[in-house]
Amino acid sequence: MTLTLNQARQRVAGTDWDALATELDEYGSAPTGPLLTPAECRDLTALYEKPELFRTTVDLARHRFGSGEYRYFTHDLPAPVAALRAALYPRLLPIARDWAALLGRPAPWPDSLAEWLERCHAAGQDRSAQILLRYGAGDWNALHRDVFGELVFPLQVVVGLDVYGTDYTGGEFLMVEQRPRAQSRGMSTVLRQGHGLVFTTRDHPVRTRRGWSAGAMRHGVSTVRSGHRHTLGLVFHDAV
Repeated sequence: MTLTLNQARQRVAGTDWDALATELDEYGSAPTGPLLTPAECRDLTALYEKPELFRTTVDLARHRFGSGEYRYFTHDLPAPVAALRAALYPRLLPIARDWAALLGRPAPWPDSLAEWLERCHAAGQDRSAQILLRYGAGDWNALHRDVFGELVFPLQVVVGLDVYGTDYTGGEFLMVEQRPRAQSRGMSTVLRQGHGLVFTTRDHPVRTRRGWSAGAMRHGVSTVRSGHRHTLGLVFHDAV
């Protein structure tokens, strides 16, 4: 299973990033074009059965996070995971900086992903946060945020590895936006096999009569009704 960085960059470039940024601004999430082939998706799914590739396994029910489980890769990432992460970071970086400017926040993220991760590690966030998730029938994930420490990159990406309606049903990706002085807004997205969904780690800029404010958001997964659902989670900061 190989995916070079140049191949990953070519696939990432196939997304209309201006349109994605506009949708991301509005909703806090937006889909990419195809990032992985069906064969690459199957190969990644098969890695779940190789525990030596992972630093830990999380049982959602044990922690009252929902039902199902996921595994964090070690820093020795499979080639497709490392390549996609490196190819996506420079595309997400301008959006992250724009959001920081609108919200009057620092933008500590350097041009290089490697340099940013060095800063994370120097601050004690030195554990890999790349995730392979598996849900079976009846499993779900509670609404949450993947912050992991003081140093946070404001965007992350989830990639669908199975075919909705064939390999599984239910299991839609959920986002809920907490709006100031209003009821929360919920959104659901079906993840297409091999396609990514860019979404906010914790909030996104929302225009108000007084300027810009942070619209807090959380994400989760609805109950899987049948089959098995696998996804790849790409996070651009490491964990404490």
